[in-house]
Amino acid sequence: MTNKNNRTHRFCVAPMLDWSDRHCRYFHRLLSKNALLYTEMVTTGALIHGNSQRFLQFNHEEHPVALQLGGSNPRDLAICTKMAEDFGYDEVNLNVGCPSDRVQNGKFGACLMAEPQLVADCVSEMQANVKIPVTVKSRIGIDDRDSYEELMQFIDTVAQAGCETFIVHARKAWLKGLSPKENREVPPLRYDVVFQLKKNFPQLEIVINGGITTLEQSKTLLEYVDGVMLGREVYQNPYLLAEVDNLLFGDNSPILSREEVVSALLPYIQTQLQHPEMRLNSISRHIFGLFHGEYGARLWRRFLSENACKSNTNEQVLRDALLLTQKTN
Repeated sequence: MTNKNNRTHRFCVAPMLDWSDRHCRYFHRLLSKNALLYTEMVTTGALIHGNSQRFLQFNHEEHPVALQLGGSNPRDLAICTKMAEDFGYDEVNLNVGCPSDRVQNGKFGACLMAEPQLVADCVSEMQANVKIPVTVKSRIGIDDRDSYEELMQFIDTVAQAGCETFIVHARKAWLKGLSPKENREVPPLRYDVVFQLKKNFPQLEIVINGGITTLEQSKTLLEYVDGVMLGREVYQNPYLLAEVDNLLFGDNSPILSREEVVSALLPYIQTQLQHPEMRLNSISRHIFGLFHGEYGARLWRRFLSENACKSNTNEQVLRDALLLTQKTN
């Protein structure tokens, strides 16, 4: 298998449940042309037995975009991977990192790190009939199974099945006793472990995730690994993405101002609001952080929060909110 996304994995926006939906991704794409965007995790059961159109729908402008799958049945995962390719996704990522009880009960997520051969079987089946890359997102270990030797065995086993890209959250996960939020904060970050993986597997693409908050930090990490993945920092401070293309991809295109980003989003909102079931706050909730750290940021958030949820609202709400961010003499 030839990895087709080497440059794209240089900077990724993490899959975030209830956050990284298609409206969020469209907004993020206005800020960066090159960042690889991920969907929320979708289970194989939801795609096979539910409304696959609803779960797979995305905007053409989102490319490059990857679908993250949750599951542990190789056949089901293969079916869903083919569905993703047919829909036009650029990559499928297998979730082997989420530690929530709900995910464990479905026998997917971080608990799969205890079964490297099963993950390898899944990857092999997923990759068999598609041309797009299949990647894996994992932790550095789970519970007391957190030795470097066990992590190496996991990576080696799955790599032999055809996976060339591993996105590694540089924390172990406790499957019992910690909430998903605590699992993102309590286990210590071990960037050194991920750096060592790259040394031991130079032929693989290793992307680091966890605790990354700035592009300067990202540039430093890229001296040791092939890519970085940011999640909540991007969601809470999305304008961080505006400099990604320049700083990490060598793209010298002009950087849009925050006001220009809002203007670019308005036609999308107009189009989406033509659907009777669509509400403005389904889109506006993703842009609360656009003026993070800037004059009027709190007024911007409050105005959108109080007004975008009202019935029969439209893009004028954003124009009115924008006025609150402008300094007056």
